[in-house]
Amino acid sequence: MVCGYRILGKTGARGWVNAIRRPAGLEQATHYPIFIEPGNEARAWGVVVPDLPGCFSTGDTLDEAIIAAEQAAAAWIDVALDAGMPIPPSSPAANWAGQFPGWLLGVVNIEPALLDDSTERINITLPRRVLARLDAKARECGESRSSHIAGMALG
Repeated sequence: MVCGYRILGKTGARGWVNAIRRPAGLEQATHYPIFIEPGNEARAWGVVVPDLPGCFSTGDTLDEAIIAAEQAAAAWIDVALDAGMPIPPSSPAANWAGQFPGWLLGVVNIEPALLDDSTERINITLPRRVLARLDAKARECGESRSSHIAGMALG
């Protein structure tokens, strides 16, 4: 699982009903506040990740909406990194509370590996015939084997 979540409280007219707590185990992960608009049988649940502009999700159930928010946040970060854009830091949820009165508050956790663009040497095992085809394709594209594999992975 790339991400995880925890619902912390509900926003009210004067701020937070429950104190905002850092969930256990988040010391290594980057966590972004999420705001959840309750749904019902006629209307889907909505989730916004305000620190990531335009990042939102919906779902027929709370769990579906939050899982979709996890995936949306991971995809948002991945696209931003591929485009060379900076990743916004997470901000305190209280910074956004006034914009989402009556919504639930949660946290989406992003694993540090998703934010890490450093290179790492790996060993892979491939049949020689596959390796020969891979090297030929890389040469056709004027790339190294590693660059070609990365390009295929990033699509």
